[in-house]
Order: sequence, then C-alpha cells, then structure tokens
Amino acid sequence: MAETQIKPRVRIAPSPTGDPHVGTAYIALFNYALAKQQGGQFILRIEDTDQARSTPESEQAIFDSLNWLGLHWDEGPDVGGPKGPYRQSERLDIYTDYAKQLVASGHAYWCTCSPERLSALREQQKEAKTSFGYDGHCRNRPAEEVQAEIEQGAPAVIRLKTPQDGETTFEDLLRGPINIGNKELDDQVLLKADGFPTYHLANVVDDHLMEITHILRGEEWISSTPKHILLYQAFGWEPPEYVHLPLLRNADKSKVSKRKNPVSLDFFKQAGYFPDALVNFLGLMAFTFEDETEIFSLEEFVQNFEPKRISLGGPVFDLQKLDWLNGIYFREKRSDDQVLVYLQEQLFSDDYLRAIVPLVKERINKSVEFVDYADFFFSDEIEFDATIMLLNGHSKKESGKLWDKLIGVLEAQTRLTTEGVESALKAFMAEKGLKPKQIYFPMRMMITGKKGSPPLFETMEVLGKERVRTRMRNGLKAFKQSKI
Repeated sequence: MAETQIKPRVRIAPSPTGDPHVGTAYIALFNYALAKQQGGQFILRIEDTDQARSTPESEQAIFDSLNWLGLHWDEGPDVGGPKGPYRQSERLDIYTDYAKQLVASGHAYWCTCSPERLSALREQQKEAKTSFGYDGHCRNRPAEEVQAEIEQGAPAVIRLKTPQDGETTFEDLLRGPINIGNKELDDQVLLKADGFPTYHLANVVDDHLMEITHILRGEEWISSTPKHILLYQAFGWEPPEYVHLPLLRNADKSKVSKRKNPVSLDFFKQAGYFPDALVNFLGLMAFTFEDETEIFSLEEFVQNFEPKRISLGGPVFDLQKLDWLNGIYFREKRSDDQVLVYLQEQLFSDDYLRAIVPLVKERINKSVEFVDYADFFFSDEIEFDATIMLLNGHSKKESGKLWDKLIGVLEAQTRLTTEGVESALKAFMAEKGLKPKQIYFPMRMMITGKKGSPPLFETMEVLGKERVRTRMRNGLKAFKQSKI
C-alpha cells in the first residue's frame, strides 16, 4: 500500500449492545496506528440503531475500555467534533433524507411487501433450493400503485435497485481486487418501516459525511462491501480505501468467541492484565516489526506501523502467549512500587474488600481465616469435580445443553445483581422444570470451588459478570470432557 497523500480519517464504530469485545480493541488499535502515524484523526462512532439491544451502560463500557487501553479518540460522542452527532440514533433524519434522495434519483424504491409475503417467498426458495433474496416484486410495480398503498397506511421500506447482472468490484489494499457477481446481491433494505436505517445505509452515509478516508475492519465484512460500493455509486460519491483485517482465531482456527475464550475487555481488566501488555499482544496478532521485535509500547507500534506489514494469516488468540507477555510487563516494565500500587488497586482495593467483608465476616473468627475462606475472590482457576453438573433425570448431553443455556441467560444480563440473578435463574428453572437443588450447588462449586461459601447470588454480584461467566464456561468445558 502506497503512503497516503492526505491525512487519514479513520473510525471505529462499535454497537453498544453488550460487553466491549476484544475484537473491537484489535480493530481500533490498527485504525489508531494509521491515523496517528500520519497525523490524521481517529474517530469513535456509536452505531446504536438497534434500539432494542443498545444500552447506555454498554456505551459507557466502550468508552472506559478503549480509554483504559490508551486508544483515545479525536472525535466522538463524549468529546464532540465537527462532523457530529456521533451516535447514529441522533442522525435518523439524515438517513431518511438520503434514502429518499435515492428514490428520487431512481436508484431505490418503496416496497410494501408484508412480512407474510416475504416469509412465504423464503419458504418457496428453500423448497426450490435456490438462493435466498428479495424477488424484486415492488421494484417491478408502478410506483404510483405502491405509493397509494403507503398513503392507505401500509408499512413500507426503501430498497436499493441492485444491478441484476455484471459484477461489483472493489480494491482491498491488502488483498487486491475483489469481484462479486451482482446476482449474489439482492435489493437490500436501506430504510426500515420504523424509520430506522439498516446498517448498510447508515454506515455509508456516515462514512461519507464524516469524510472517512480509510476503513480498516474485520474480514467478515468483505461480503458486505459490494453493497456499500453500490451505495457509493448510487450517491455519486468516492468510496474510501478498504483494508480487511484477518479475524482473531482460536487454536483450532475457529473465530474467537465467548464460548471458547474470554473475549470481553472487562475480563482482561479484571483478570489482572496490564493495558499496555494487552495492546502489545493485539499488535502482534496481525503485524510484525521489520526487526521482529515482540515487546513494544503503543507509541512504538504507531511509529513502526506500515500497513503493508499486516499479515493475512489467521492470528491465533493464544492466552498462554498473553500470560507470558503480561509476565514480562509485570517483571520488567514495572518497579516494585508500581507493582505494589497495582496489586492494591487491582486485588485489594477498598471498594472490593468492602464488598467482600459483609459476605464473610459472620463465617470467620480471625483474620488468617479470611485467606482460606475467601480465596476464590482473588483466584484465577477454580477446581471442582465437574461430574456434579450431571442433572438428575437428564443425560450428559442434555445436561450440557441446559448448562449452556443457563450460562447464556447470565451472559445476557448487562451486569450481575443479586436480585437480577435470582429472578433470571428462577425463571429459567421454571421454564426447564428444574429444582434449585439441581442448579445452585453445582453453580456454587463452579464459581467458588467450595461446598460452603457466602450467599451465591451476592457472591456472583461481587465477582462480576466476566469472572462468573468465565468460571462457568470453564466448568462446562470440564464437564463435557469428564468421563461419566
């Protein structure tokens, strides 16, 4: 990739719909490096058009996590900037105007197809074993006929008129030209019936209006890029340059996910990883220094960053490598006094101890007993006999599926609270016909490793969502590997 002639404007655009993902930090790091090395701007945009799942807590967690890593943005919802607003939910009128512009120019059309018709169409395509996609029904109807239905109250969406033959081509700065046949693309929805844009319309409009010059994102977006290119062409706009970074992978080459590895940035913070060590680790995922340096600061990464040195091989998210790297930062990058302060803040803060003390003080007689009784509040690995997870009246396979669903219920919570956990578990047990004695004791062992411990729900609240879900996922893995 040739050195850019203009100062780059790049963005990271996460959705505030859950815990901040380590993949977001990985993509943010490479965008940050390109911008800072060449004197450009790094922009944070919040893509919150999924109002059912977006929460202020998740948005704040994104701010906190990226700031913790030192990836500070020049423009964004909290710091402002000349191209705002930087939350998509605050830009709805903009998207509506641009969608209607495409209708007026003949590049898009209104569609009143009902959910029932679309469902029946999908069933027909399924039975015929043809590719799924919209059949262009409203595209081929007289516009005045469709408009009359809208005026009578029919819900309507705006769809793009996708070319029905030929190819859409775009250049990836690492992968070269990529061609996708237009027959593989359908007439995508741009504006939904509720007035909210689809991801594709909002993405393109925002990137254009915010003058984004380069888009560095994960390779899972390659298949969506032709849809974006068609939108740029319909608007008559010049598209940005694209770089699709390789996905983070597990050792088995599967996409890194919370079912196999911790992926929340909150986990890494709570588990005691240094932010600069995690940045170093993420930088190694798809980039090598010319002299093969492995230990570097964020500033050194920026200084040495060359997009052409990005590797397209599937980077393995190896926690053992991260542990090794964090150990180096612990021993070589921190003084004894810094380590002392870190331990006090990380493990023994007044707030954390203040939350633990009420749970344990009725169960110990002297201070030294605190260490044995409350060790799981400070531990990493929890040991227990996983065979106790076999649920009465259920096979091992059935038990595993139930535990997996239960963990999913907890993962869906924004944060764990005593009341929230109790309510969610009771609802789950009622739905599945399970009794508390089947669930609570194995959960206690998975989370604390102890038959007797402080109240379970209160303990889960203090440990926090990431520690709890990680311990339970590890417990489920051990159960599946057990010989029963």
